[in-house]
Amino acid sequence: MSVTVELQNIGDVPVRSEIIAVVEHVLSDRPGVWRVTILGSRASDSWEMKVEGPKGYERSYTLIGSAGEHQPQVVGNVLAKLVTAQTA
Repeated sequence: MSVTVELQNIGDVPVRSEIIAVVEHVLSDRPGVWRVTILGSRASDSWEMKVEGPKGYERSYTLIGSAGEHQPQVVGNVLAKLVTAQTA
């Protein structure tokens, strides 16, 4: 398992560290190489999350700040649902 996490324009350093830890935890038992990119927007409270994994796996999800989706645990829950869908 290999995980690369890239975060851009999401602000708060402690939140960044928590998000990285949660992403690594969610993907820790998944085989293969994973890449998670979260890009913040300066124009809105949306973050675009892109997940890439083995065998061409690729998903995107928009995290909406006003819906509470910028919290590290929520990011982790969304990611877990996205990668669980891969094996279902």
